[in-house]
Amino acid sequence: MKKNLVVFILLMISIFNVSAQKSKDVLYLRNGSIIYGNLLEIVSDQYKIKTSDGSIFIFPASDVAKFTTEIRQFNVRKSEGFGFAIEAGILLGSQDAEYVAPFSFNILGGYTLHTNNIISIGSGVEFFGKPYVPLFFEYKYLITEKRATPFIYMRGGGVMHLGGSDSETYDVYNQYEPYNFKGGLSVGIGTGISWFRDEYESYLSFGYRYAHTSYQKKEYTQTSSTYESIMNRLEIKFGFRF
Repeated sequence: MKKNLVVFILLMISIFNVSAQKSKDVLYLRNGSIIYGNLLEIVSDQYKIKTSDGSIFIFPASDVAKFTTEIRQFNVRKSEGFGFAIEAGILLGSQDAEYVAPFSFNILGGYTLHTNNIISIGSGVEFFGKPYVPLFFEYKYLITEKRATPFIYMRGGGVMHLGGSDSETYDVYNQYEPYNFKGGLSVGIGTGISWFRDEYESYLSFGYRYAHTSYQKKEYTQTSSTYESIMNRLEIKFGFRF
């Protein structure tokens, strides 16, 4: 488990370092405006540039004071508006836990209010013994409005077993296997740090995660019993928000 954690952290650091080096073409106009984007071509004394939102602008050479390629520094976060996030991570437990390091992948859609408040709804897929689909609400509060800031978050919702009801089976030793897996309540709370650049942010979060699931199993008496499974885990995730 420790080896998997080290590999995961090194991978996330590598992704962050690569994304941090992203550069932009920059047009400095004579009227004082600065245009960031991807320069498509320079023809007939005109500059054609595509901005990050997909818009294409054409400026005559007489309007351009200077053209450069540079790493753009962003210090202003989005104050209000819709966005979505993609994140992945692992749920760490004790060495004797039933599932050592379940994997989690989520997609969130949310709305930013007054820069520091982000309200989202999310789903995805998680695997702890069996695949489950989470559905949750999240509230995230950014401590500051700076480019790099810590944050706290709270999540609440549930998980649903991905797939139909399994039928009971038994192995060569006549030991009946669990079946008919069910989801249940899921909540989380934690903290992390966010880096904002080029109109998107990357973040690393650490939190406590609770999830309740259940399953059935046939006993030696041939009667079926329902068992509950409680998960208390350290949740570590890395994500991008656009």
